[in-house]
Amino acid sequence: MVGIPIYVFLPRLYTDVIGAPVALTAVRSLGSEIEITRADRSLVWTAQEAVAVTTLKRILVADAEMLFVGYEAEAVSAESVAGKVVVMLADESLNPERRILLETKQASAVIVVPEMAGQAGKQALRDVRQTSQRERLALQGEVDEVFAAVATREALARAFGKDSCASADRRDFDSYNVLGRLAGTQPDKEAVILLAHWDHLGECRPAGSPDRICNGAVDNASGLAVLLELVQRLDAQGPYERDIYVLATTAEEAGLLGAKAFVNNPPIPLSSVVAAFNFDSSAVAPAGAPVGFVGEGRSRLDTIVLQTLQDTGRDLGDRDFAERFVKRQDAWGLLQQGVPAVFVSSAFGSELYAGPYLSGAYHSPEDEAEGLELGGAVDDVLLHEQLVRRLAVPANPAP
Repeated sequence: MVGIPIYVFLPRLYTDVIGAPVALTAVRSLGSEIEITRADRSLVWTAQEAVAVTTLKRILVADAEMLFVGYEAEAVSAESVAGKVVVMLADESLNPERRILLETKQASAVIVVPEMAGQAGKQALRDVRQTSQRERLALQGEVDEVFAAVATREALARAFGKDSCASADRRDFDSYNVLGRLAGTQPDKEAVILLAHWDHLGECRPAGSPDRICNGAVDNASGLAVLLELVQRLDAQGPYERDIYVLATTAEEAGLLGAKAFVNNPPIPLSSVVAAFNFDSSAVAPAGAPVGFVGEGRSRLDTIVLQTLQDTGRDLGDRDFAERFVKRQDAWGLLQQGVPAVFVSSAFGSELYAGPYLSGAYHSPEDEAEGLELGGAVDDVLLHEQLVRRLAVPANPAP
C-alpha cells in the first residue's frame, strides 16, 4: 500500500482531537495442508483438492463425527451440529453465510463442497484460493476460531468414500397440517390460534433392536391432548366473537417445517392473528409447578399473560431456563413472521422438572405413556382457558 499524505483542516472550534485506537488483525493465507485421518488410513489433500479458508494458523480436530447437511444449513439444529465435522454443499456463488451459520452452531469444522464437479469444481477451488491470499482485516478477538475448508467432490470421495456427499434417496412427498376452526360470531374481529405438533421420530433405533419406536408420549402426544381438551372446553362455553383456529403441525421435529408452511400459506391474513399459543411436551411437571413463559419479551402478549398468571395464582418460573427453548418450538416459526406467538407451559418453568425428561426419555423409545405427569398438564389447560376466553372477545382489547 502506498502512503498518501492527507491534510485535514479543522475549524478552531475543535481544539482537542483524540485518536481512538481500533485493534485489528490482518490475515493472509500463505498456503495450507489438510490431513484427514480415519481409523483405517490417513491422507493429505493436495492444493488442487482443497484449500483452508480459516484464519487459524494450525488446528487439530480429533475424534469428531462427520455430518452431511447438504443445502440444509438453516434447518439443521445446533444440537445435531455441535462438535461435528460438517460437510455442506454450495452453489456457484460459494456465499459464506451458510458456512458461518454452521460455525455459530458450534461445528468443530466445516467443509464446503462446491456443487460443480470436474474442471468446474477445480476452478471454483482456484478462485477461493486466490481470494484467501488477499489480506483480510478483522477486529482483534473476532477472528474465526473454527476450521473451515473448501474441497472438491473428488477430494471428499477420496477421503470418505464416493457416497460421502451423495444426494441419494431423495423423495418428494406430502405431509399435512391439520386445521380446524371454532367459528366466531364476528370473524372480522380477528382470530386466536392454538397449535401443537403431531409428528415424532418414528423408528429411532437400528433394525434388530428390541424396541425401535420413539413413541413421543410426552413429545408431543401430551401437547395434542392438552390442545384437544382445551378446545372442547372452549367449544362448550362458546361461541366467541373472534375465530379460534386449531392447528396440528407436521414436521416440527425436522425444523418447525409445518409451522413455517402455515405462515407461508395462511388461511387468514397473519396480521389478523391477535395471539397464538403453542402446546408441546406438556406432561412433565406436577400440579402447582411454576410456569415457563417461552417467548416473553418478543410480542405484545406479555401483559395479558403475566396478568392472567397473577389472576389465577400461578407463579412465573425460571426465565433463563424458559429462554433456552424459544427457537426450539413451533411458536418461533410464527413469531418470526410477526405473529404474536408464545409457549406458556408448566413443563418448562423449571429445570427441576424438564431436566430429567430432557436427559432421559426425550427423543427415545422410553418416552411412553407410563411416564406422563398429568398434574401440570391440567393446570395448563385451565390457564389457557382463561387466556383464550379473554382474547377471543373483542371487548377485551388486543394487548
